[in-house]
Order: sequence, then C-alpha cells, then structure tokens
Amino acid sequence: MNRTEKAELIETLQSAFNESSTIVVAHQAGMTVAESGDLRKKMRDAEAGFKVTKNRIAKLALKGTRFEDLDSLFTGPTAVGMSQDPVSAAKILVDYAKGNKKLTIVGGSMDGKTLDKAGVEALATMPSLDELRGKLVGLIQAPAVKIARVTQAPAGKVARVIKAREDQLQQGA
Repeated sequence: MNRTEKAELIETLQSAFNESSTIVVAHQAGMTVAESGDLRKKMRDAEAGFKVTKNRIAKLALKGTRFEDLDSLFTGPTAVGMSQDPVSAAKILVDYAKGNKKLTIVGGSMDGKTLDKAGVEALATMPSLDELRGKLVGLIQAPAVKIARVTQAPAGKVARVIKAREDQLQQGA
C-alpha cells in the first residue's frame, strides 16, 4: 500500500468516525471469511459498519475526531464497529461476541464518552432508536384506544339491556 492509498484509507475511516455517534472496538482473532462476512451483513442490516483495519491507520484516523481517546484500545488484531444509532453497533457486536469466542469486545465510545467493555455491554441492552420510536407511538395511541372503548361502552350496555328486555317480553308472551 503506497502513501496515497494510506491517506485515502485514513480519510475514509476518519469520515466514517465523524459520521458515527458510537464506535465499538473489538479484538477478532481467527475469524474466518464466512464469519466476518456474516457479521458485516448483520451490521449492514442494522445500518452500522464493521471494519478490520491496521492499528496505526485507525489511530491516525482517530486524530481530530471526538473519539481520539480510543487510540489506546488499538492493540492486537482489532476491528471497529460504527453506527449513527447510539446502540445498534454495540447491540450487534455484543450479541455476536456471545456466540463466537473469536470476537472480544474491548471498549468503545458514545458521542466522545469513552466506555469500557461493561459500558459497551450495558449500551447493548438498551432499546434501539427504532424500538424507542415504536414504544412512543404505542404510548401515544393507547389513550385514544382507551377513550374509544370508554365512549362505546355505555351504548353497548344500553343495547344489551334493551335486548334482554325484548327477550324477556317475548318469553312472557
């Protein structure tokens, strides 16, 4: 790789860091191409990115970003998960690491706040942005449904009373 290619790679990685709100750093040792491809697909499906990179290039790309404090995590065979959603990268990588011992979470950062391994795992347990939106819509709709039920209940009761009286009169006749 020549200097121009390295500079382009650093620039690309730096722009990916700047666009992300969360970065998760993991060690991946001995992952097969199929395993790595499977993980990349899961990350893409969640609108997140996964990049295996040289530590030196990653450290250079971190300079000038809000994630500069992560440079000490880049030792050994390192990979980076990135996402704009604060929890999707952490959620996928932590879940994948539970089923594959070749991937180990080292730490990460959310909006410039450095997280250790436990912090990343805690972040992974939080609901994603889409899940929170779904819950919010459900909460907003719930009162309207309850109001509709309450307003329909008295009419239903009156109708049942009239029907019962009608049945009573027909049996007596």
